[in-house]
Amino acid sequence: MPSTTTIVTQDGEVVGEMYEENRQLVTIDQIPDHVEDAFLAIEDNGFYDHAGVSFSAVMRALYRDVIAMAKVEGGSTITQQLAKNLFLENDKTWMRKTKEVMASIYLERTFSKKKILELYLNEIYFAHGIYGVGTAATFYFNKPVEALTVPEGAMLAAMAKAPNTYSPLNNPDKAKARRDLVLQQMNRFDMLATEETMELQGKTLGINQSEQLEKPWLDDYLDIVIKEASDKYQLTRDELKRGGYQIEVFMDETAQEIAYETLQDDKNFFGSTEGVQASFVLMEQNTGQLHAILGGRDFRLGDLHRAKVPRQPGSTIKPIAVYGPALELEQYKPYSLLEDKSLSYDGYTVSNADGSFDGEVTMYDAIKSSKNTTAVWLLDQVGIGYSKSYLEKMNISLPDQGLAIALGGLEEGLTPIQLVESYRPFIHGGEWTDAHTIGRIYNRNGEVIGEVNPEKNQVYTPQVAWDMLRMLEAVVVSGTARAGDISIDLAGKTGSTQHPNVPSAIKDAWFVGITPVYVSSMWMGYDQTDETQYLSKGSEAPTIATKDILNELSKQQQLDQHFEIPDGVVDLQKPISLPTINDLDATYQIGGFSLLRGELTWTESADERVIYHVYKKENGDDVKVGEVKGKGSYKIDSVNIFQSATYYIVPYNTLTDQEGTPSNEANLSIDF
Repeated sequence: MPSTTTIVTQDGEVVGEMYEENRQLVTIDQIPDHVEDAFLAIEDNGFYDHAGVSFSAVMRALYRDVIAMAKVEGGSTITQQLAKNLFLENDKTWMRKTKEVMASIYLERTFSKKKILELYLNEIYFAHGIYGVGTAATFYFNKPVEALTVPEGAMLAAMAKAPNTYSPLNNPDKAKARRDLVLQQMNRFDMLATEETMELQGKTLGINQSEQLEKPWLDDYLDIVIKEASDKYQLTRDELKRGGYQIEVFMDETAQEIAYETLQDDKNFFGSTEGVQASFVLMEQNTGQLHAILGGRDFRLGDLHRAKVPRQPGSTIKPIAVYGPALELEQYKPYSLLEDKSLSYDGYTVSNADGSFDGEVTMYDAIKSSKNTTAVWLLDQVGIGYSKSYLEKMNISLPDQGLAIALGGLEEGLTPIQLVESYRPFIHGGEWTDAHTIGRIYNRNGEVIGEVNPEKNQVYTPQVAWDMLRMLEAVVVSGTARAGDISIDLAGKTGSTQHPNVPSAIKDAWFVGITPVYVSSMWMGYDQTDETQYLSKGSEAPTIATKDILNELSKQQQLDQHFEIPDGVVDLQKPISLPTINDLDATYQIGGFSLLRGELTWTESADERVIYHVYKKENGDDVKVGEVKGKGSYKIDSVNIFQSATYYIVPYNTLTDQEGTPSNEANLSIDF
């Protein structure tokens, strides 16, 4: 018989149910004897004595052309009622009654009396969409069937004849009268003493329904669970609604609620009209478990689930399609100098968002500032096929063949779920895994029929993954994702796409984030694109909203605060910023082997890694006479007091192998 599928968290909390008939199956051993007695007393006291059919009752029913008589024993045995409900239509024909008798005899020959009673008590309807005594115990009394008292069991038995009529919610007076009749019948058949019967008849119905709190944030997650059950475990929605499964999921209800409440706040959304939508995905990075999923700001089961909708990812694709794969090649490092010029590739011309170009830029700064020209240039250097081979390791298959891939200009786009999967390797040693909601699935007999076995693939070396994480951290600290405040370590990448109908307007806005515990993605935009609907603020909005969610979650849970360097990995040095030196001074000093020495002094950078190259001006080419690291002075041992000399300093960046701007010139001379 159809049974309810329950969806529970790892803590055992029920977060969802699916059913065509709301029925939680229980065994006969779970049902107290006094509950069995109540049903037998009012429905079929001779149950253990007959062979399934009361032929006298059948003859009376046929004679009066009705199913049940108006006497307390009823017109049919429990076996006949079960046979009718399981196998037959509820019509009143001579043939139906004949089939009922035949089916009852079959049941009695096939099953024990205890099994027939168990089936009956699980099958019976208790009004308000409730089937089975186990579900009814929870619905009416907020307790398991094992804990039902005698009058509570009698109340449920009272409903068997006409559940809607005798519902304690619909007609409490009729329900009490019928319950008292059940207690009276239990006394009549020596199941209750007379004094106890009278005492119990004096009690109220004792209905105690649990308060059903509205939790609109659950549907978003459950929709993904249903899809995963179908895709990975071949369980259709119809099968889930009747199969009585228990599905353990990885939902973190606290995170789910926090994300939902954040997306309800209008201050996080900026658009030309109402109706700006969003989706949010939160994946636990260590396992790939999905802890929170929002399919929209007001999602309901059956709606468009935006976490599954592919969209243009904008610049969020740069780390996974360009920079990550490039770092796997020996010639590219985080501080390699890359092109930053407006170039044309067979008619495809690219410019930066701010319209400015640096000529050359490090990969570190290109990612931090989200340089479009650099990403396209580098993709052209490494090759589109090479780039796509890395995407395919993360189950991303693109039909695209053009350099627009570097900027997220895709035919089909990526989903928010795909983006959290593809950023996970950066925090997990280069390993990709598929995101999943389901841990285990049990059938109605409690047997495990499905268990998570995530797909995994090594995409990057641990060193490349860590270098990319550090560069993405810079994006949050001082780059395009610096908007908003965050209390824990966060790396990430922003992205936006141009509106096709409104110049300078934004169609999609993204932020993909990485913390020590989670990988997240957030999309904002409109479901339909036209000239009247566009975002008035870009990636800043999802960046701030994501930080709000993570900040609130860190208050509710004990989360790791800082990124930990993996074993065997060398930490990426922070960039060196070369100083501009305007205060170089040259003086003579007495002492040393030559009795007279020269000294150059200047204000050194706070970064002790800076090396200062010392140059002496000569006719023709200037001569490098020495260098000093991390301090603002240099000794010149060999000086000629009768000849002046001019010097200048050039700071040098060891990470990029670049010299900076020459200092002012200083003259070393003596006036006689």
